[in-house]
This record gives sequence, C-alpha cells and structure tokens, in this order.
Amino acid sequence: MKKSKIINTTKMNKIKFFSVVFLALGYTSFAQDVDAAKKAIDGEQYEKAKSILKEAVKNTPDNGKAAFLLGNVYLSQNLQDSAKIFFDKGLKAKEFAAYNYIGLGQIDLDNGNASAAQFNFDQATKDMKKKDLEQYVYIGKAYTNSDNPNFKKAVEVLNRAKAINMNDAQTLLALGDAYYRDKNQNEAYAAYRNAAAADPSLLRAKMQLGVLLKGAKAYTEAKAALDKVLAENPNYGPVHRELAETYFGIALADKSKYKEYTAKALESYEKYMSLTDYSLASRMRHADFLIVAKDYKALEKEALEMKKLDNVNPRILRYLGYSSYENGNIDAAISALTEYTSNSKNKIIGRDYLYLGMAQLKKAIPAVSGDAKPVIDETLYNTAVENFKKAVGLDKPMANELNDIGKVYFDQKLYKYAAGIYEVATSNPNSQNYLYDNFFLGYSLYFEYASKDVKKPEVLEALKKADVAFGNVNVASPTTQDAHIYRARVNGLLSEAAAKDQMAKSYEEFVKVVTAKGPETVEKNKSKFVESYQELARYYAKTDKVKSNDYIAKALALEPTNTDTLNLQKLLK
Repeated sequence: MKKSKIINTTKMNKIKFFSVVFLALGYTSFAQDVDAAKKAIDGEQYEKAKSILKEAVKNTPDNGKAAFLLGNVYLSQNLQDSAKIFFDKGLKAKEFAAYNYIGLGQIDLDNGNASAAQFNFDQATKDMKKKDLEQYVYIGKAYTNSDNPNFKKAVEVLNRAKAINMNDAQTLLALGDAYYRDKNQNEAYAAYRNAAAADPSLLRAKMQLGVLLKGAKAYTEAKAALDKVLAENPNYGPVHRELAETYFGIALADKSKYKEYTAKALESYEKYMSLTDYSLASRMRHADFLIVAKDYKALEKEALEMKKLDNVNPRILRYLGYSSYENGNIDAAISALTEYTSNSKNKIIGRDYLYLGMAQLKKAIPAVSGDAKPVIDETLYNTAVENFKKAVGLDKPMANELNDIGKVYFDQKLYKYAAGIYEVATSNPNSQNYLYDNFFLGYSLYFEYASKDVKKPEVLEALKKADVAFGNVNVASPTTQDAHIYRARVNGLLSEAAAKDQMAKSYEEFVKVVTAKGPETVEKNKSKFVESYQELARYYAKTDKVKSNDYIAKALALEPTNTDTLNLQKLLK
C-alpha cells in the first residue's frame, strides 16, 4: 500500500515537473515569437508579423500580448474592424489582457472620441506595477499614430515612462516620433540620439536622425546618415525607402540631376519593396511615392497588382484614378474616382476631387483638330467645376493647379469654360497664381460677354465679375497696365453711373501708369491712349467741357487724322 502510494506520488511529481518544463518552454517560445513579430513590424514586414502573431494567438490564447500586437498591425494598415476583433479577443486572456484597452483606446481616438479613449487608457494602466512602463509607451504611440493625433498628450504620457527609466530605448524612440510629428525638431533629434545611445542595435532611431535631416532639406547630410544605417544592415527595408525619398529631394533641388536621382529613388524604393514582403501596406506607400515622382505608368501597374491582393480596399481606387487619367484612360479614371469619392467613409483629399474634375473636363470638352469646335457636354463640365470647388474647399493649395488647366481652354478661345475654372482658382486669395488667375478670369469673361446683350442677367453678372477680377489685379499690382484698360472697357459696357465713373478712373489710371513707363511704352500703346482719350472726352462732355476738349486735343496730337476723334470733336462743339 505504501509502495503504491510512493509510486503514485512520484508519478505526480514527474507530471508536475514536465508540466512546469512544458509551460516554461511554451513561454520561451511565445517570447521568441513576440520578439520576432516586433522585429518584423519594425522592418515593416507586416504580413510576416501577422503570420507570426496569428500563430502565437492560436497557440497561447491565455496571453493577450500577441492579440494586442496583431491588432496594432491591423490599425497601422487602417483595418479598424480587424484590429478590434483581436483587441476584443485579447481582453479575454488571463495575462496581459489590459494592453488591449490601449488598442481600443486608439480606435476611439481615430473615431474622434477622446473621452472614451481616456477611459480605455485608464483601464490599461490601473493595475500597473511600480516599474512597469511599456503600457505608457504604447499609449504614447496611440496618441502619436492616431488619425486624430494629440502629440502634446503623447509627450506627456511618454515622459511618465521616462521618469521610470530615463534610458529605455523604446520610450526615447516613441518620444522622438511624438516630437517629430509635432514639428519639434530639436527635441526629436535629442530623443532619437539618446535612443540610439541607449540601444546601439536600434536602427530605426539612427534612421530617424537621417529623416530629420531629409526634412530640413539637408539631403547630402541625410544621405550620409542613412548610408551609415545601411552599412550596419543592408537588409533593413525602411532605410531604403527613406533613401529613395532623399534621392528624390536631391532630384527636385537640382534639375540637372533630376533624371539621374529620380532613377536612383525608384531603384531604392524597389529595394524597399523587396525587403518588406510586398504587402498591401508597403505597396500603398510605394504608390504614394510614385504619385510624387509622377511615374504614372508604374503607378497604374502597382494599382492593378494591389487590386489582385485586395479588390475592396478603397485607396486602390485613388491610385487607379490618378494613373488612368495621366495615362489617358479617362473613362477608367472617372469610374475609379467617382466610386472613391462617393463613399464618405473614405479619407478623401483635395487631389481626389481635382483628378476627378480633370478627367470629367477632358471628357466634357473633347480634343479636336484644327479650327473645329468641340461638342461640349455642359452638364459634365459643370460637374467638373463643382469637383474643382470641392478640391479647393478641402485643400486650398489645389487652386494653384487650376492655372494651367484654365489656360488650355483660354488658348482655344473657349472663354466661357476657361472662366469657370479661373473663378474657382481665384477663390483662394493666398494662391501663388492669384494675380494671374484674376487677370485671365477678367479677360475670359470680357472676351466671352462683351459682344452680348448686357440686359440679360447672366451677361450683366459676368461683366460685374470681370470688373471685380480686374479690380483685384489693380490692388495686387497697380502697374499692370492692361488690367486698367480692360476694367475700363468692362465698365464702359455697363449702364450704371458708378460703372461709368469707374470706367473714367480706369482709363485715367491706364494713361498714368503707361506714361510713367516712358515714351517708348507710350508709343507701343498709342492706339489704347487714343481710345482712352476718346472715352474720357465723352465722359466729361456734359460736366467739364474744358477737360473734354483737352482729351480730344490729346487724341488728335497722337493721331491727327483719326476719323472717330474728328467726329467726336464736331459732335461736342
């Protein structure tokens, strides 16, 4: 009996021993998986990271850390629904479940609910031990990486972690990111430098020092910093992307090197792609770069490849729309961008509406050869203009892009359609082309409506807009002589007394401005001087005969045999 009991006890001890061993081995394996996943995430190998973490979640369901990390990967890919599934799953784990409140908190931030986010962050930290700091680091990252970031709050939370351990490399790296995103370059530099010193193997901190230099347009120094990182690990993918963007900065800064360095940039980006598993996320960043580099053939190819990977991801429609337009596939561009902008859940930017408007405009006013007049789709044209308005409404600098578009139709003497585009362009008074756009808006309206019946409301309204446009030029550039004479001509078509007064004032300003430029400029504008003197003589005929006759004399001095001036002289006697 005793012997049996001893044997059973021995068996039980063996079972307990092996259970502890297997448990320890399980935790060791889990820790290795988490480390491998973190390394993959840092290297932007998101598909690899997801594969590792899914296995970890499956094999170790009682540990919530893997679910949290996996959810974060999905958040970085803007896949909020998938992220939430794993955060909710991680909350049910026996250990490290609280980390998943941080992920849910970032989702709240993304959705604009700061109070709900704070509640979740409080849940994540309420049972923290005295020396724990990782939760603060992830909360700081959540504030930095959110669609609705709060960089000041990120710094505040990360400084709590720093107070616990001032040499923790991940804390310092996250602080650098928060300062960098908040445009505090000096603090960002110090944080990245300290992170690299705390952990010399932390390549991202060293890379970010180069990124700061790139942002300051110190491209030579940035390239040197990035080359050092490559020397340590030529297979660290993100640094090839940063190097690509640095090369492109060099190309833009020195036009003589544009072709050479754009080629180097694209080559480096391809290297980045090959090292980051060609995931949808890396392909999208590649596509964003191709837009900046204006390599639309490659962009269309990339967009079609992405479509094979994820046929429902809406951003692919943007890339297809842009590239299809630039490559002449107008219907495909309209289709893709209409679908993309029709969904309010998509993160629509001004350029999306700009490209949609350009595509619609191309279709509305088809190109023709010679002197043939195009058959214009008025409804589609108006829709294009409305999309230009939306583009500028979302992103004021989009107004700069409309200048060249309007000029195309102005040069074709399609003045009505050029005017519609220039009118949108002038809605941003800070546009770099504001003066030019106003001038051509006034020109377009004058040339389109000067010969039409001013009694019609649409004609009267158009001429008044022309007056305002030329007036804007007068204010911004008083010495632009043609703005004065065209403003005078516009007001000469109007019947109100105030318009006639403005007509006279504009003719007088034209004479004054051109006279100040010297005899040679006066001679070049002799016919416009005669016109000005004639109209001023008519204007003053009833109120100041002396002045009226003086202007007739000036007109005859320039052209003694001018029939109109001689007839006016007889009429006013």
